[in-house]
Amino acid sequence: MDIPSVLLRFFGATLLTGVLLAFSVTERSAPVPAAVALVPASQNPSDLASDADWVTGAKGHIPMPQGAMAAHASALVAMPDSHPDALMAFWFAGDRESAPNVQIASASFNRTSQSWGEARFVVNRHAVGAQLGFGVRRLGNPVAWRDASGRMHLFVVATGWGGWAAGRILHLQQRQGSLAQDVEFDPVGLLPLSWLWNTSFLVRTAPLALADGGMVLPAYFELGFKYPVALRFDGQGNFVGMVRISNKRFALQPALLAQSATQWLALMRDNRDVGKIIAAQTVDAGQSWTDLPDLALDNPDSAIATLDAQGQHWLVHNDSLHSREQLTLSRSPQGREWRTVLRLEDGAPGQEFSYPAIVQTNNSLWISYTDQRRSIAWQRLDLKVNPSNANPSAANAKDTP
Repeated sequence: MDIPSVLLRFFGATLLTGVLLAFSVTERSAPVPAAVALVPASQNPSDLASDADWVTGAKGHIPMPQGAMAAHASALVAMPDSHPDALMAFWFAGDRESAPNVQIASASFNRTSQSWGEARFVVNRHAVGAQLGFGVRRLGNPVAWRDASGRMHLFVVATGWGGWAAGRILHLQQRQGSLAQDVEFDPVGLLPLSWLWNTSFLVRTAPLALADGGMVLPAYFELGFKYPVALRFDGQGNFVGMVRISNKRFALQPALLAQSATQWLALMRDNRDVGKIIAAQTVDAGQSWTDLPDLALDNPDSAIATLDAQGQHWLVHNDSLHSREQLTLSRSPQGREWRTVLRLEDGAPGQEFSYPAIVQTNNSLWISYTDQRRSIAWQRLDLKVNPSNANPSAANAKDTP
């Protein structure tokens, strides 16, 4: 047998071992302690604004770091009402996806100027690798979270070899003494999720906040087959445990909604050729999950974003079978049946508006998303000003090019 054949069989066996180990670790994981979701204050149905009351108050593109030619996979974090910035955005940028110079970028939206500040890089693979003591080949999707003390955490997809299927989740936290507008991060380490170098677990969507100050971070495995998991963290950002969300092997990038304090819904990207948004549910605060029938919403193997706000569930998604040229905002009172609120983007064939994120600040909804893989677009949705629904901030807002 020649050397290339031996190497091929060796790496094939290693890959299969990794799949089996990663699969078994989630299957054998003991349920994490019960948690209680931080459910937004409920509203009476008669008090809810109609779909026609939501308008785009401002929109534009987040500034790019100097020299960056491509951008993808943004994440948003709402800041406290007392903070000078309304929110912060994180994304990865460089020459192209998977390029050696890709870094994690960040920018903040200032309340006073009503504009985005200068973008800057906050995570560099070479610096992080030196701190960790091993090489990081590429950086990908970031997810951000503020813990119970207000400290920012980043969870970033990082690879040491192979493509995204060989990704691992790198946990970083805000450096002591660094401020939000000039935030710096130190690596905590790789999340301990499997026995084979924690390989092939990735993140994409926002955490579900818990009443105890902790959170549940949606994640997914994708080496050979794909499945979603829920990662539990306490209020200080310590990893507590992992539970598998779905038994389906083509579901990934879960996004979480709290139907009540202990009943949650997971909506997921469908990796099949002609897919729908996949659904699963827990009724015991994340200790166990059950698959539900797919939603009646098309999914072209594309990421989604969810939010609990204004007494409703919100969903940003590509509502087409085969393309990402349309991006839509939908809402639902219970998370199973959805109706369109706004068409955020209605592009020409071949265009891409994808990988959305959504947060709420005051009475506004903020949405960011990838625009043609070259930049991060954003929109702020406000309630119309009328006698029964006043929102002065919408009237005073100005567009940002």
